[in-house]
Amino acid sequence: MIRAARFAIAALALSAAPALARDALGMFGNWGVFRDPAAPRCYAIAMAAPSSKARDFQPYADVAWWPRAQIKGQVHFRLSRKLQPNAPIVLSIGNQKIALTGGSADAWAADKRGDAAIMAAMRSAREMTVSARGANGQGFSNTWNLDGAATAMDAAAVACARVS
Repeated sequence: MIRAARFAIAALALSAAPALARDALGMFGNWGVFRDPAAPRCYAIAMAAPSSKARDFQPYADVAWWPRAQIKGQVHFRLSRKLQPNAPIVLSIGNQKIALTGGSADAWAADKRGDAAIMAAMRSAREMTVSARGANGQGFSNTWNLDGAATAMDAAAVACARVS
């Protein structure tokens, strides 16, 4: 089961962007770490918990570093459904609720402070859930286990620390 989940995360990371050479840097709990030297970028990524409900997309969460753009720790969620325009998107993590922004099937923190708050919460929470309204008008949510997230984020940050 764990080996299948790790393989699925690696496959997801390879399909999450155009086919480019990526370096797999490790697995930490449920989170994989990759470096894409062509971009360059480094990221920690995990698939959402399985669900028996229909999905339009395979949901995942990632935290990325883009050193040339001086972006450090940008949090991104690919959600399982296309979003209803202008509907609220809320991340529940620990005892916090954080409003996200997004479109299509993607969600982000509104700014760098939001990214920092999410990353800090990820370090101490067990799971996080994004709730939103789909294009069909029905509510949905995606949940991620945060086992290994802190170590994966640290590994991604270190992997891109010397890239310019």
